[in-house]
Amino acid sequence: MIEVHGLKKLYTMGEEEVVALGGVDLTVERGEHVAVIGPSGSGKSTLMNILGGLDRPTAGDYRFEGEDIAHFDDNELAEFRRRRIGFVFQSFQLLPRLSALQNVELPMIYAGLTPRERRERAAHLLDRVGLGARKGHRPTQMSGGQQQRVAIARALANNPDLLLADEPTGALDSQTGQDVLKLFHELNAEGLTLMIVTHDNDIADQARRKVMFKDGLIVQDTMARPSDVDAPA
Repeated sequence: MIEVHGLKKLYTMGEEEVVALGGVDLTVERGEHVAVIGPSGSGKSTLMNILGGLDRPTAGDYRFEGEDIAHFDDNELAEFRRRRIGFVFQSFQLLPRLSALQNVELPMIYAGLTPRERRERAAHLLDRVGLGARKGHRPTQMSGGQQQRVAIARALANNPDLLLADEPTGALDSQTGQDVLKLFHELNAEGLTLMIVTHDNDIADQARRKVMFKDGLIVQDTMARPSDVDAPA
């Protein structure tokens, strides 16, 4: 699904040039569950932003199922994000004045679905994440774990090929975080390709594959044996 070769990202801060990615090579197969782990500033979130079409590399190649994403213009990147990528963030990023159902419907508006199609699919996705009874609630009326489940449902709205989650349990208590990870495991078991950015080894150890970043480079890429990885209880 993903082929990255020599990926570099440089930022200019005043007169100083900061290397966020120093030449990354990475391939990810469809259906994988990958944890991208490393300390703050190691390049893992920069990689996530490029893979999701939120940013462009300074140099290098990025192909997504054969498409040359690295050289897309703004409109092509927006269409790529809409069609192929689902995002889940630490801060949920729900609109506070909208209900759970309306938040999940939002991506489908840009995809051109009719109001009836949007409502039906959003309701189905909220049922899927265990929030069928909370469709009319606003984010302020829900717990952090419930808000993150709404965010996951929204990320699935346009049936993405790849789900990118950046520190998705960072704002949650440990038990609620495990509940969210269990949902991710279920989605991956259904065939969704999943990449999670984290600094937490316990979370990374639950993935089938762990890619470790340091100073803008991959320093370790390991596969777990099936018997070594268990979904959260």
